[in-house]
This record gives sequence, C-alpha cells and structure tokens, in this order.
Amino acid sequence: MAESMKGLKRSHRCTEVSNNNIGETVTVMGWVQKRRNFGSLIFVDLRDRSGIIQIVFDENDVKAEGFAKAETIRSEFVLAVKGTVGKREGAVNENLKTGDIEIRANELRILSEALTPPFPIEDGTNTKDELRLKYRYLDLRKPRLQKNIKLRSDVTTLVRSFMAEEGFIEIETPMLTKSTPEGARDYLVPSRVHPGNFYALPQSPQIFKQLLMCSGYDRYLQITKCFRDEDLRADRQPEFTQIDMELSFVDVDDVIDVNERLLKKLWKDILDIDIPTPFPRMTWQEAMDRYGSDKPDTRFGMELKDVSDIVKECGFGVFTGAVENGGSVRGINAEGQGSMPRKKIDKLVRMAKDYGAKGLAYLIINEDGSYSDKSSFAKFMTDEEMTALADRLDGKPGDLLLFVADKNKAVYDALGALRLEIANNLNLLNKDVYNFLWITEFPLLEYSEEEERYVAMHHPFTMPMEEDLELLDTNPGAARAQAYDIVLNGTELGGGSIRIHQADVQEKMFDIIGLSKDTATERFGFLLTAFQYGVPPHAGLAYGLDRLVMHMVQEDNIRDVIAFPKVKDASCLMSEAPNVVDEKQLEELCIECIKQEE
Repeated sequence: MAESMKGLKRSHRCTEVSNNNIGETVTVMGWVQKRRNFGSLIFVDLRDRSGIIQIVFDENDVKAEGFAKAETIRSEFVLAVKGTVGKREGAVNENLKTGDIEIRANELRILSEALTPPFPIEDGTNTKDELRLKYRYLDLRKPRLQKNIKLRSDVTTLVRSFMAEEGFIEIETPMLTKSTPEGARDYLVPSRVHPGNFYALPQSPQIFKQLLMCSGYDRYLQITKCFRDEDLRADRQPEFTQIDMELSFVDVDDVIDVNERLLKKLWKDILDIDIPTPFPRMTWQEAMDRYGSDKPDTRFGMELKDVSDIVKECGFGVFTGAVENGGSVRGINAEGQGSMPRKKIDKLVRMAKDYGAKGLAYLIINEDGSYSDKSSFAKFMTDEEMTALADRLDGKPGDLLLFVADKNKAVYDALGALRLEIANNLNLLNKDVYNFLWITEFPLLEYSEEEERYVAMHHPFTMPMEEDLELLDTNPGAARAQAYDIVLNGTELGGGSIRIHQADVQEKMFDIIGLSKDTATERFGFLLTAFQYGVPPHAGLAYGLDRLVMHMVQEDNIRDVIAFPKVKDASCLMSEAPNVVDEKQLEELCIECIKQEE
C-alpha cells in the first residue's frame, strides 16, 4: 500500500551522493530500477533523473516492518529511503557514477506501487516505436531520453543568457493569428465569437517580428512553438520549436557573426567541443553543383562533376538528349565500389528514379584499369570519351562511376540523394565531426509548374541582392536573394534573410509572384501600413531547436529530443489526439462535420 513521505525530505538526488558523504545520513527518492533478494540482504538500484545508486536493506539494520516492506518491492515502485552512506562491500560498478558507494537503509517508505511496465526502462532495448510512444511517460524515464531533454533545457537557458548579453529582448508574439496561405498549410482554429471565421496557428512569427522592428525594439528574441500542417519526416513535426530572432540596422555579416558566436558557445559550454569560426560560406549554386543539395553534408567527398561537355556529341542518346534539352550530365565516384553486386546497383537505379531522374548510368573500372563490359553505356562511347569521363571523376581501378542525365533539378536531386545513400552504406558519416556551413545567395524565386507562376523560395519579404534589383524588371527568375541558411552535416539548422524595407521593391515582389495590390493588402495590410510610418533595414534568422538539439545529442530522429512528439500521421499515440469532440462544441462553433464516403 502506498504511503506518504511522513515528514521525510529528500536531501540528495541519487548521483549527488558521493564519497564525500561517507558516514552521513541521507534521504533519496526515486524509482526502482532493479531488485535482488539474497535472503537477509536485499539490494535495490534506485533511479531518479540524475542516475542510479545502490540501496542495501540488511535485516539487521532495518526494522522488521521495514525489511518486510523491502521484500515486496518490484521494478518501478517509487521509494523514499533514509540511510547511511558507505563504501560498497561488494564489487565496484565502473558503469555507475556512484559505483563505489551504497546507502545502507534504515528507513523505507513505499510512496507508490507500480504495474509491470510493458517494456524495460533501460537504454538499448529494441522496443517498437509505437509501444514507446503509447507509453511515452515510461519511455521518458530512460536515461538517454532524460539526458536529451535536460540538454535541450540547457540549450534554451544558454541561448537566452547569451542573447540577453547581446542586447536582445525576449518578446512573445500571438499564437492565434490570421491565415496567410503563402507557403505550407496552416492549422486553423475556429472562432466561437466570430462564427465562420478562423484563426491560424503561426507557421512562424515572421510578420510580428518585423512589426517589432518597426516599433523600435532593435533586437528581438523568442523561443516559440510553430505549426505546419505538412507531411512528416524524421526531422519534422507538425508542432515544433523555433529559436527566432530579428535585428535592425544590420547586414548579412552582422547576422552571421552573432550566430556563429552563439553556436560556438553552445558547443563549447554544453558539449565541451571547440568549433572553429568563421564557418565556411558557399553560394547556393556552388552547393548544388558540387553536392546536389542546398544543405550539403561536407563530412565526405564524392562531389558531383559536370561531364556535359565531354558527352554532348557522344553516341549515347540519353546523354546527348539531356544536354540538347537544356539539362546536364553529371556524375559521382563511389570509390572502391566497382565490385558492388548488380542487385545493389539496381537499387541505386530505382532510387535515382524515385528522385525524379529517368534512370542511372554507371561505369565500372576494372582492377587492371580497363572498363567493364557490365557498364551500362560503354558500347556507345569511344575509348577517348570513356577515359575523359574517368579522368573528370578521378576514377581509379576498382571505382564505380554513376551518372544521371536529365533536367538539372532531377540531376541534382538524384545524385545528391545517391551520394548520401552510398556514404551511409560505407559508414562515412562520422557523428563526432561537426561541419558547419553557411549557404548564401539563394534564388529569390522558383517557378511553380503547378501554379504557372513564380513563388518566393523563402518568403515574399526577402530582399534581392542589391546588384540583382534591376533583374526584377527584366529576368526575375535569375535574381538572387540576400538569404542564408546555417547547415550542419547535411541538415538545415536554420535560415533567414535581409528583409525588404522599401515600398517599391516590396510592390514589385508581390507583382512578380502574382499578388495583386488588393490581395496583398488583404493578407498583409497591417504590415504594409506599418512600413509607411518608418521602417528600419532589418534581418532575421530562425533555428529549429529540435533539429539543433538532435545533432548535439547525436540522435537520428527529432522525436528523441521532444517530450511528447507526434507520429507520421500527426497523431499522438499516448493521448489519442486528434479525436472527435462533442456535438455541442461543434454547434457553438457553427461547424458541421460531413461524413465522407470511403
């Protein structure tokens, strides 16, 4: 039966007890990790968020009633234990911080009994994700997840402290906002007071933080929840947390400087790792040409090489056709993989097609330096052309050269993905290496075939490069943006831009993306009006806190750094959200649910 603490006060967390406390009486409280009964001695590993300490119940030290209670203890019971700290009489446990000491109990309270958990509360078990997330409150007891959540807290504390010293003011912006359907899909919230009208949950505080610059707050910070109704991936959630900032009277270098110093401090103070600054910078075009990605992983080579000039007049129609149609032919060198089985090569071919390419051509260089007759296009090429291809990709005996011929987007996407797949299979992705990189000069616009118009690559308030302003009138698709992303090991940690603060440039931008004056006023009227009362040049950046912490703790999925995450269909297996609501609630909101036929 569960008891109260009966006046017992916790004196230490489990691993706060040390050799310095030997001979002292302490009181610890926590969960039973493990119990071992040896008749007159009962050993209990007691766990709290700090770690584990061994408790010894000796029938000579504990009152009969207390020892009888100790015999009933099971895993995950919650205990309060008072006792004396001493050196371990048995073997020292090198894996525990408290492995050379123990507490010899003289008083016990069973604060709560527990059912047998559906999976072991310990790291390294192969529990299915669905079961872990259904019983998330148990999963969160595991040391690895407790370490992750604690480190996340340390990150936000340090960010606030550092940014305050840099002159940033933390300001909260609204959660119930107006829907501006330019970008990802909004989560909508119906209004009871205004029937038929809806709020939107913010995808970011973008407009509000720009308004704060108009209000003269100069440097704004917010660690805030954001919401996007989009399909999930390993590094995405429908609700996520941003470290959001905006600065007035700055240029790109100013924004980059403060953020490099922030990241350097985070890695040093929390991980004790010195990351060199300044970080390398690479234009968007260079990143695409070299890595096929605007968030390149630079921990390994295998860079893309353009071979269009070599094959533009060859006898292989796939290559020549791609070049004639305005595309390109590019390749990567999977060094030492010339003996890759055909099944694995076929898998890479399918993967290239999944990423939009029509196919994948390959060239195997035999160990004697000749070209294998298994190569998919060798019979169409001259010896000189084959040698030129191998030389361009630094091909050596035993290498496998992979080529994609198509429109540039398909070529970049396919080879960029193949490059990562091969590196992962060859264990080239060292998690102990942190390669930070700024990607700059993104395209200002991209053309949407579906909507038959230009759309903003970032958002419509991004300032073009000064030297590209005249292109807005003549060739807007060629204009570059004063935008920048911070990338770490192939993941975009955050991004931002210099904002447009001139009315004529903003008007041109809206016109190019097909937003009429009336529509722009309807969606962003309060921001545009504010700009008429004096707006400073300003810029901002936002990090995905979840992704940032995921890399710091070397996890592969952001679910492992979020206390209560959603699964792929944006549902919570533990709370069973989303769910149906009472008809009365719907009536109050003037909403009727229409059942769809299957």
